Amino acid sequence: MRDVAVVGAGPAGLAAAVEAAEAGLGVTLIDTAAQPGGQYWRHYDQTHARPDDHLGHHGWSVFTRLRARLDALRTAGRIHYLPGHQVWLITREPSGPFTLRVTAATADNRPAGPGRTLTAQALILCPGGYDRQLPVPGWDLPGVMTAGGAQALLKGHRTPAGKRAVVAGTGPFLLPVATGLARAGVTVAAVVEANGTLGWLRSPAGAASAPGKSVEALRYAALMARHHIPYRTRTVVREVLGTDRAEAVRVARVDREGRPTGPDEEIAADLVAFGWGFTPSLELPLMLGARTATDTDGSLVVAVDDRQRSSVDGLYVAGEATGVGGAALAVNEGRLGALALAAERGRLADPALMSRLGAAVRRGRRFAAAMHRTYPLPRAWPEWLTDSTLVCRCEEVAYGDLRRAHHDLGAEDARTLKMLARPGMGWCQGRVCGLATAGIAAWLSGRETGVDDLRPLATRSLAVPVPLGELAALVEETTPPEAAEEGGRNGD
Repeated sequence: MRDVAVVGAGPAGLAAAVEAAEAGLGVTLIDTAAQPGGQYWRHYDQTHARPDDHLGHHGWSVFTRLRARLDALRTAGRIHYLPGHQVWLITREPSGPFTLRVTAATADNRPAGPGRTLTAQALILCPGGYDRQLPVPGWDLPGVMTAGGAQALLKGHRTPAGKRAVVAGTGPFLLPVATGLARAGVTVAAVVEANGTLGWLRSPAGAASAPGKSVEALRYAALMARHHIPYRTRTVVREVLGTDRAEAVRVARVDREGRPTGPDEEIAADLVAFGWGFTPSLELPLMLGARTATDTDGSLVVAVDDRQRSSVDGLYVAGEATGVGGAALAVNEGRLGALALAAERGRLADPALMSRLGAAVRRGRRFAAAMHRTYPLPRAWPEWLTDSTLVCRCEEVAYGDLRRAHHDLGAEDARTLKMLARPGMGWCQGRVCGLATAGIAAWLSGRETGVDDLRPLATRSLAVPVPLGELAALVEETTPPEAAEEGGRNGD
């Protein structure tokens, strides 16, 4: 049994693991990827490829220092590192240790028998997040993908996803995606931003909390100009056009609510990269009953105190699961949570350092709140949909199916929509369509989206798909021998 298990080796998890180990705790670090860094510091190969800023590798020196500390601590036996593995279930007896069920992330690495079981006295969960998506007519055509997916292909495989692209949605993440594609040789026909850019003026204190971001924005503006990339504000992609794949998009100017105010215009593109911000991955903390809240951007997040402690004793959460705010904030949260845990366990933890990290986290949260207020999801986005627009691609549930479930069958909330029309019941278990389904449920009922809409589609019995053999092994472990014998006598 280890003192602490850290799940996720992105900015928050990597920082938490090394800080906890250096404070004297025994650490197990578990991560899905084959190498540390997470999505933000995703890279092709740490030996043969040099990361580039234009691919989104900002703060690379921070990562390399963390990675060097990780390597040293692994060599010293203070961190047990499990790359290429994922946690699919966490359980806990009252007042006992946490039990983590772990399986290989890919079939090639999966052993013939069931996966392993790990135990830890405490947990630091840093599961990160993924692109959130809003459906539009034609978004299911080949050639349409998330902005994060387009960037991941560049970072991890040096592969552009198309030849002529439109990058659309909202938020500053559109800029590194567009400029990265352009520097990889893709013609970026337009960046289509749903909001204006003057929203920062409403939160000057928040904008000033991260002065380095202004410099970063100027660099992207210069790159956009150098590559002649049009930047269209208060504009959305209303439809993706094409027969067998994406061929063009139909865009229109919109008001603050997202309602069209002008004529449509077509832009040719074989790649459409949508980015509407990020959705925190909450399967593991919700599995343990952690209390949640709604963040400034409307996302469901884990509620933590000023030391990253959740409502569950012994459970700390850091990074995007507590609110999307960028890699620098995630690193500070991971370090703070690890030191808080170390202090709680009687280990040396510098109070002055913890105070500085707490202040840095508060500044980062102010900046994140200002960013979310500047780039909100357009409130009236459901008006872009037609009855035939797919909302849940796994189960092929269209917007018309959801409307009928609401109007004809009385489905007032996301849980009932899911039960009656099946969105979120397919392979992704609502990871892609969950936010949209929750928003549609609220929209049809004439209210704002809240925790009660979001939580049912974020809660999953298993965090990831696992082989049936591992589920069978779990049943065998939890079935008393006398019960098994009784079942056999009864012919069950």
